[in-house]
Amino acid sequence: QVQLVESGGGLVQPGGSLRLSCAVPGSIISPYGMGWFRQGPGNQLESVAVINDIGFTNYDASVKGRFTISRDNAKNTVYLQINSLKPEDTAVYYCNRPDRFYTWGQGTQVTVSS
Repeated sequence: QVQLVESGGGLVQPGGSLRLSCAVPGSIISPYGMGWFRQGPGNQLESVAVINDIGFTNYDASVKGRFTISRDNAKNTVYLQINSLKPEDTAVYYCNRPDRFYTWGQGTQVTVSS
């Protein structure tokens, strides 16, 4: 069973930055697209960024220009650099394959508040 381990969240002030990591230990991610998702308080799960197997990226309009998704296939890890954070970015962030979900990890909490 593929394991997804998200980390890097925290409490930051508006305008701050964080770098989230998603490790996929024991599995090879290089052939697959990967994505970051988030679920805010009272909201549905939404996709925020995806990266395909050759590095092309796509972003939700709400995060474009502030979030950057990247991957290190040698480390089986996907990253999400999040800048210029806003209170509405507060959510639990998850990673997963966008085309065929693995069992979800525990996510990492991002809280944006002054």
